Amino acid sequence: MRTVKEVSEMTGISVRTLHYYDEIGLFTPTEVSEAGYRLYDDKALEALQQILFFREFDMPLKEIKAIMENPFLDKKQILAGQRKMLELKKGRLERLISGIDDILKGENKMDFSIFSKTELEEMFEDIASMYSEDQLQILASKFGSMEEYKQQYITNAGKPKTQEHFAKMVEWYGDKELVREFMVQTGQSRIGKAYGNRIEEIYRKIYRQKEQNVPVSDFSVKSLIGELEFVMKEFLQVKDDPNMLKNLMILYRTNAEAAEQNDHEFGKGMSEYFANAIEAFYGKGQK
Repeated sequence: MRTVKEVSEMTGISVRTLHYYDEIGLFTPTEVSEAGYRLYDDKALEALQQILFFREFDMPLKEIKAIMENPFLDKKQILAGQRKMLELKKGRLERLISGIDDILKGENKMDFSIFSKTELEEMFEDIASMYSEDQLQILASKFGSMEEYKQQYITNAGKPKTQEHFAKMVEWYGDKELVREFMVQTGQSRIGKAYGNRIEEIYRKIYRQKEQNVPVSDFSVKSLIGELEFVMKEFLQVKDDPNMLKNLMILYRTNAEAAEQNDHEFGKGMSEYFANAIEAFYGKGQK
């Protein structure tokens, strides 16, 4: 049996962290002595090693705990999967090192891309094909056209930070095509529908505020506009847009057909009230 201090010295994990793992039920001692000392046997240390492997992939503690508590856990299969992921990570690091060497020699530029522009265009088309008509209308309203949205999607997806995120996903899934399938199928068929439902519910809440004659400057209305902005940023993946909803405001004030359709779906006067609420949220004269 080893004490928590000895385990800490063996693994390099602080005693405080080990205590925290115990508190959340992730890594509990084999037994506690009469004096109150935590004691760990070799089996416990094997479990801790498994936890540390998962932490190498930046996996949240909550997810690690769920995996470790799975009664059907196949340790050999888990280790084989982790080994494959480490090999992929090693390969990517070797490519980066090679790129740095080329730069030092003046021969090449570094390339962090996981998905090429062509692959991103194909991914976008696959994702767009799974949007509902309502979702397509929201996108077209926000960007002016689906083509404009496509260009911004590809630009954002091609940024180094996004490509780095894709790289982590590839390391985890072990296959680039699996990541693409995840982005298209899971990201849109279920999550996309959930976003669409949430956006629609916020619209209906805003209309109920109109029906109750609540001023657009009221905090309750501004809160709903703020919530809508947040949800649409998440849904459209354009988190750096500071005036997310102003295009919708302009649309409903200048496009009679769009305003009429919006009123038909949510209620008479919705477009005017909604546009005024957006203006109140951003503030008149704000650019």
